[in-house]
Amino acid sequence: MSDQDASGAASPLAEYKAILRAVIDSRPSGTRQRLAEAIGKNRSFISQIVNPAYATPIPLQHLETIFHICHFSPHEQQAFLTAYRAAHPGRLDEVEAQRPMRRLVVELPDFGDPALNAHADRIITGVARGITALISANENNDDAEPGGKP
Repeated sequence: MSDQDASGAASPLAEYKAILRAVIDSRPSGTRQRLAEAIGKNRSFISQIVNPAYATPIPLQHLETIFHICHFSPHEQQAFLTAYRAAHPGRLDEVEAQRPMRRLVVELPDFGDPALNAHADRIITGVARGITALISANENNDDAEPGGKP
């Protein structure tokens, strides 16, 4: 996939990646690493999703985390979402129709070892994703008995 369309204009995919790259580049060093840890990916994945030359799309489930970790301004977020909608028509509609989410900040002890701290972060993130998946599975099972297993 080229990062430009036939008219020479940047594709919507390249456009939203360029917005993300500009936002991350204007943030303190370490933002890419914090983002990688928050979404449970390698830093190389972050390099791919911020590079307009790569066709790798940004997965929908990571958008809120990206906005939070990178501290998008309302204007930056709106520009990003406009390009994201153009690149992936209908994809955001599904999310906007889902149950609203809330953010919970959890304080953990510093284990004194970056690897242990990252491991603890992945455990907490995994629990949160598991709860979200459980709710989604339960909502999709309309015939489930109240209080029954999902």
